Amino acid sequence: MSTAIAKQPTTGTPSINIVRPSSIFDDMNRLMERIEKRAFSLFENREGANGSAFDDWFRAESELVKVAPVEIEEKDRDVIVRAEVPGFEAKELSIQAERDGLSIYGKSEKKKEAEHKGKRYYSEISSSEICRRISLPSNVDPDKVTATLDKGILEIKLPKASAPKLVEVKAA
Repeated sequence: MSTAIAKQPTTGTPSINIVRPSSIFDDMNRLMERIEKRAFSLFENREGANGSAFDDWFRAESELVKVAPVEIEEKDRDVIVRAEVPGFEAKELSIQAERDGLSIYGKSEKKKEAEHKGKRYYSEISSSEICRRISLPSNVDPDKVTATLDKGILEIKLPKASAPKLVEVKAA
């Protein structure tokens, strides 16, 4: 099975990360571990009463991960996926395309500091993560995928795979 992502040709602007399958899955596994730890912490805080493990999981997930809203458009030759990823830069996003699906992962960390006369009087660190797995309406060619980021909208163009060829069997 072929899995790949192609970069949009660069013209001085950074492009979206090209990732090996194990790389994006490693990132997602680390994220799942953080969600598990947070969910267990919530479970411990309520001492196992007044709730369920699912409630703890969903709360932990909503605290740590944002789901990127998407729009999927199927055209004659392509599938176009647009995802809202405000606040992310191209270098903070990873995409993995497969014949029948697409994974989007992003992690952004921002740091603000303010100093006056050499003394820091304000410092703030924030982080945000997105994670989205999408099933595609048609099989695509993962080796020909391109992605661009413009004003917080990630656009991924996935050319459709050629249709399977029917081979006639002839008697010998």
